[in-house]
Amino acid sequence: MTTPMLMTVIAVIAISGFFIARARSIKLADTAGGLSKLHSRPNYYGSYVAILAAIPALVLLLLWQAVEPNLIHSLVMAQLSDSYVTQFGNADLLYSQIGNVARGITQTDDAVLLAAADHYQMLNQLGTTLRFTAMTSLALAGLAFGWRSLRLRLRARNRVENVMQAFLLLCSTLAILTTLGIVLSVLFEALRFFQMIPVTEFIFGTEWSPQIALRADQQAASGSFGAIPLFTGTLMISFIAMCIAAPVGLMSAIYLAEYASPRIRGIVKPILEILAGIPTVVYGFFAALVAAPFIRDVAQAIGFSSASSESALAAGAVMGIMIIPFVSSLSDDVITAVPQSLRDGSYGLGATPSETVRKVVLPAALPGIVGGLLLAVSRAIGETMIVVMAAGLSANLTANPLDSVTTVTVQIVTLLVGDQEFDSPKTLAAFALGLTLFVVTLALNVIALNIVKKYREQYD
Repeated sequence: MTTPMLMTVIAVIAISGFFIARARSIKLADTAGGLSKLHSRPNYYGSYVAILAAIPALVLLLLWQAVEPNLIHSLVMAQLSDSYVTQFGNADLLYSQIGNVARGITQTDDAVLLAAADHYQMLNQLGTTLRFTAMTSLALAGLAFGWRSLRLRLRARNRVENVMQAFLLLCSTLAILTTLGIVLSVLFEALRFFQMIPVTEFIFGTEWSPQIALRADQQAASGSFGAIPLFTGTLMISFIAMCIAAPVGLMSAIYLAEYASPRIRGIVKPILEILAGIPTVVYGFFAALVAAPFIRDVAQAIGFSSASSESALAAGAVMGIMIIPFVSSLSDDVITAVPQSLRDGSYGLGATPSETVRKVVLPAALPGIVGGLLLAVSRAIGETMIVVMAAGLSANLTANPLDSVTTVTVQIVTLLVGDQEFDSPKTLAAFALGLTLFVVTLALNVIALNIVKKYREQYD
């Protein structure tokens, strides 16, 4: 029996236990004089028994899944002689071959291999039988124990809520450990890179050409890992994007929150939010096929003959359009959260609606707006697809927005494309860039959240 089928059996037992325990609690209450005699509601009694039936069996199933493959591997390989394993060459490859023969994927005439495959198949069948027996027996035992422990004053609600709190704590812990694992893995590989390339060269170098030759007589055998062109390209494109997204998003939020009627707001706001649902690759196509050629033609028409068909201006402009809903939504929420009493006081003093917006609403909402803009900057820094398709891959150190540039995220993707060896500076450079990007975006997010927190404490 497969694992999904076994989990279905456990779920059926748990659901059955829920209804059985619920009915028994109602019967106990009727015998004692009504539901008021129960400590908890009947559903809590059912949930208590369902938890006893399901959780121990699922925990055992997880442990079984972790132990069984290694145990079968040890037992199968133990019956093979060392000389046979040595003759085959690779123990892991031999075990994989045994599994393929047992499943009928590979045919062979080797008697030793056939015997090992039979042993492998027998152990798997035995493990499946024992697993099914153990899981169902444990689930039924939990159901029986829960059913026998039911009584009027059983604190079923407290026990169920304790289990739910433990489950939520487990989920939070897993999220934290996952984040910690990601950070440590990136940090470990970045430290390996900095053992090969000095930190000063990476941070302050002005040439980026991470090509490592296979032979010493090839050109660029050492590579150049100065990340300044990547940082400047990232900042330029993000700045252009925010120059478009910030004013347009903020003005649209002010209009929707302060001036638009409910009918207009109900039409315009969904249209703006449609932009947030468009995949970034679609924006990339638009930038590459429409925006970039248009900007190049206009630039050449007014005298900029060196304008490139792939430019920071094209990528930044389209990225700004993509971020408009993000800025608008955050700013709209912050402006709407400003207490109405502040507006009423301004109107009572004779201020016009525009004066109230400029001198009361915006100053009150400014911390939240700034926090939203910083989050939008983090979003712009992390964008990849639009830059790949509209700005190119050239690591040029330039301040001209009509030139082709690249960003940190684009280079991370480029360095990890294809089969790479994780012991060369070229590949490890991606982790150094990732660590840099992580630190920058984390700092922006922390600053934004602190600003928003300060705003909430002031106006809640």
